[in-house]
Parts: sequence; structure tokens; C-alpha cells
Amino acid sequence: MRLPDMPLHDPFVVADEATRTYHLYTSNDPSVSGVEGVGTMVYRSDDLRDWTRPVVVFLAAEQDNLWASEGGWAPEVHAWQGRYYLFTTLHDENSPLPVPPTGHWGTPFRLANHRRGTITAVSDSLLGPFTSVDPARPTPPERLMTLDGTLYVDPSGQPWMVYAHEWLQTVDGTMEAIRLAPDLTGTIGDPVFLFKASDAPWIGEGIPAGVPHQLPPYVTDGPQLYPAPDGSLLMLWSTYEKNVLGTDGTLTGGYVQTYAVSTSGALHGPWVQRRPLVREDSGHGMLFRTFEGQLMMVLHRPFENARGKLYEVELTGDELRVLRQRVDLDGGG
Repeated sequence: MRLPDMPLHDPFVVADEATRTYHLYTSNDPSVSGVEGVGTMVYRSDDLRDWTRPVVVFLAAEQDNLWASEGGWAPEVHAWQGRYYLFTTLHDENSPLPVPPTGHWGTPFRLANHRRGTITAVSDSLLGPFTSVDPARPTPPERLMTLDGTLYVDPSGQPWMVYAHEWLQTVDGTMEAIRLAPDLTGTIGDPVFLFKASDAPWIGEGIPAGVPHQLPPYVTDGPQLYPAPDGSLLMLWSTYEKNVLGTDGTLTGGYVQTYAVSTSGALHGPWVQRRPLVREDSGHGMLFRTFEGQLMMVLHRPFENARGKLYEVELTGDELRVLRQRVDLDGGG
């Protein structure tokens, strides 16, 4: 299989040096895996061009007493203390959360909220099977509607889960972090606010003159943390630009891949927002290095019926720059 033929959303690549194999994780798609159910599957390749048919490594239905059975979004796999940990987002639309006050945003955004959050599962193999470490609840606080949890280990060795706090609950989506227990099986303390989606100054640049610029909602998606050579800390994340005014007066815009920089190198920031890296309805990207040492970014495009797209990128100081799209690998588009 090749990337143009591979349905995938929210791609995450693990380049396994031991086997010289790239593992590309995404939500289970029964049409290609042959396995029904919400979960995670993985494609494998030794050259980023030709991929095996996917293998299912996690199924929600196979977990004992799991709190949710919908979603299976944004799977990531991280090596930690000799084992592999899967993060993936589940939700339960039949388990409502309290709707918070709308405050100055007004009544149009009193949206229904339901239980959603990233779970943690563990395996001794990159090919699973992965087993939930706490079937009763998501890893972030369950009163919050969250998604897209990712692992970050700070310079002291403290593991964190960084996640997006849903605009459905906050209207202006945020990025937050919470300390994880040393074995990643629980959390320590309260969440820490990092930044909000509307902090990106370019998010409404295309709004026609005379239209108020601060129009909600604002979306946060897909965080990934990456240390820069100069000691700063990068976060890839995705959102929607608000640059098209519809006939009904609402603003819409394309999905974009962007990033932010903590020049202090600390997770708590302060975070400075940079210009988008890729537009064209693209996003939820992550960085990895090839076995030859090239820094790559993988993302999905378009948002619906998505395929994986690969870019060679360069990190100089704290500036991330796209060098070229690898159309020889991903088919272009």
C-alpha cells in the first residue's frame, strides 16, 4: 500500500531503530484493517513509500468495563520505561457534562457537552495488544471535555500529558497540561493552562473590513511537543482560520497546521504563536526523524476522507520551516 491509498486521520509515526521500521498509527478503519470496532491500527514501512496492510493494536470493545466506546481519535504510541504507551481519545455522547456559563460569548454557544478525553493503554510491543491502564475514566480530569492528549517529558524527567480543552466546553479552546504519575497510570495535581486558540494573531487576518475580529468559537487540536536545539520548546498544533464570511454572517475557514514556541524552554511558556506551516485544509501533524536523520512532518489532508502527507522540514534555532512536500512518497495533492 502507498499513502494515497491509505485512509488515515491524525497520523502518528514511530521510527523504531531496533527494527528500522516506521510505524504509522491512526484510528481503526474496518475497510482496510478488516476488523470492526473503535480502536487503533498501525501501518508499517521500511522506506515511507510502501506500507503493509494495517494491523489492529487496540480495540475499545476488548477492554473490560471501559468508560466509553466511541471515538478512537488521535492515537499516539510512546516508549516509556521499557514499555509502550498508547494515548487515544474516546467519548460517550450518552454521558453529559454540565454546560458552563457562556459569559461574554453569549447564548449561541451554549452547546451540549459530553464525556470526552484521552485514555492511556500499555503494551510490551509496538504491535500491541494495548490494554487500558484505568478503564473507569480518561486520564485528564473527567469533568473537562478534552482530546488529543500527547506525552511530554520535561528536563527533570517528569512526564506530562498535554491536551486540547475542547472549544465545545470553553468556546475559546485551550492547550493545557497535567502531570502524570511515574508509571503514567494516573495524574498529579491540577491542570496547567498553556495558551488559548485566539492567541494566534493571524487567525482572523482574512476577515473582511468592518467585521468584528473576535468571533468565537476557536479550536485547539493536535498538540505535539518538540525540543529545539537552542533550548526552546516547540508545540505543533492545529486550528481553523476564520477568513471566509458566509451569506448568513458566519465565519468559516480552512484547517491549518501551525506551531508555537516557548522561548524559555519551559512547558509553562510563555508561548509565542508563529505563522501557519501548511494550509490547504491540512493539520494534526507531528515531527519525527527518518533513519537517515531528516526531520519530517506528517499530517493529514483534507479533513474529510483524509490521506497522509509528508514534508521535509528544517529546525533552525526555534524556527520551523517547510522545505518541500515529498510528493514522491505521498502522491501530492
